[in-house]
Amino acid sequence: MTFTPHGKHLIAGIWVGGETRFTSEPAHGPAHNFSAGSPEHIDQAVNAAEDAFWSFGYSSRKDRAAFLNAIADEIEARGEAITEIGTQETGLPVARLQGERGRTTGQLRLFASHILSGDYLDRRHDEAMPERAPLPRSDLKMIQRPIGPVAVFGASNFPLAFSTAGGDTAAALAAGCPVIVKGHSAHPGTGEIVAEAVHAAIVTCDMHPGVFSFVQGGSLEVGQALVQHPLIKAVGFTGSLGGGRALFDLCARRPEPIPFFGELGSINPMFILEGAGKARGADIGTGWAGSLTMGAGQFCTNPGTVVILKDQAELFTTAAAKALEQIDTQTMLTDGIASAFRKGQSRIAASEGVQAVLTTTCDGRGATPYLYQTTAAQWLANDDLGEEVFGPFGLVVLADDLEQMHSVAHALQGQLTCTLQMEASDEEAAKSLMPILERKAGRILANGLPTGVEVSEAMVHGGPYPASTNFGATSVGTMSIRRFTRPVCYQDIPPGLLPDCFQI
Repeated sequence: MTFTPHGKHLIAGIWVGGETRFTSEPAHGPAHNFSAGSPEHIDQAVNAAEDAFWSFGYSSRKDRAAFLNAIADEIEARGEAITEIGTQETGLPVARLQGERGRTTGQLRLFASHILSGDYLDRRHDEAMPERAPLPRSDLKMIQRPIGPVAVFGASNFPLAFSTAGGDTAAALAAGCPVIVKGHSAHPGTGEIVAEAVHAAIVTCDMHPGVFSFVQGGSLEVGQALVQHPLIKAVGFTGSLGGGRALFDLCARRPEPIPFFGELGSINPMFILEGAGKARGADIGTGWAGSLTMGAGQFCTNPGTVVILKDQAELFTTAAAKALEQIDTQTMLTDGIASAFRKGQSRIAASEGVQAVLTTTCDGRGATPYLYQTTAAQWLANDDLGEEVFGPFGLVVLADDLEQMHSVAHALQGQLTCTLQMEASDEEAAKSLMPILERKAGRILANGLPTGVEVSEAMVHGGPYPASTNFGATSVGTMSIRRFTRPVCYQDIPPGLLPDCFQI
């Protein structure tokens, strides 16, 4: 099945064009022409979402679950076509797109199951105590309610799982919030075909057409118009620190400030403790190299920095460099990402006290791995060394002792993940690091690799800034629905006026 994009926006059930257009820049295959979004498109979509909220926000959990499952069905029905255009636009391999499609439909179905159970509602009831002295107590009931229309920005590095019908969209729709997606210009055809799937599910389930709109990427003012629209109540974003911070500031400066749930950047440090370094240094190096280069290093959980005792570094770095040498040139998602990767690599390479372990040459959209090392003292003295280089880039930090590892941990910015490589003999050292790492990251791993984020009940994909802009939230897992609900208390409200979801 071959899909040829028509290049239009989906706004309240209607495919519409516009005067301004852009051409896609695929890694291979044909380029296509698309209508570029405008503030007018945004206004139409948001107003339709607000109108839809008066029915969708008060719909039953059963109906919303059926809708989410229908979206998953429609995506699966277009599976081959999605993979074809997705690989063309991004350069990602077929197996990666197939796996990501399964993740996307899987999280839609997980949210359908999750809302049917009702646990996310956090229902609470304090029964009336009219005879209590000195003051009686009213009957109090509390429940989580949807907040209203939500804006979602498609991610460049996950054309399916973090884009049109990805985790942010699934969580918002599950909560009862209509969604306006601003598609990413790196994969507009992929975004369009997934939007078609959502639209088909809307028709099948007889939902208000304003429950979902898709506007193709346009100028910066399109994104600004979306986050500043007075009817938007929250924003989900996965992308660069610079772009995310600019949108975050716009949300904060609105007459009515709204939450901006941005996942922005992380170096995901790995600490190799003494016993692990002695027992498994080479094996850890080989495994780490595979994680570092997975998807051309374009995962937000890419473990870009390793902290290891200097007298144990040779086993690790030798094995890592040997494994990295075997990695062929990989295609990056966009020319812009590839250019930023090369600039980041050059910036770190030129820093004082940084030594090359493995250098390569890459150009265009091709990426090859780089490996450097420096001392903990140099790393602590230069904030640039703690900045993310998005791509297959690794930095090994050599620590004199455990105390210096502590110093590096204390100096970290907020992270999505921190990893401990440890043996049983390292437990006391690991225990001493845990309080620091808990304050730095949303997920802490032992003897694992952070690439690969399970979509589940207990997952946290977030962390202190700049890993994310809201440390109390996650963008992966069922807890992410909390971003798009708020608690409402009902005092002495008659049963007939209460939301239906108070019933188990």
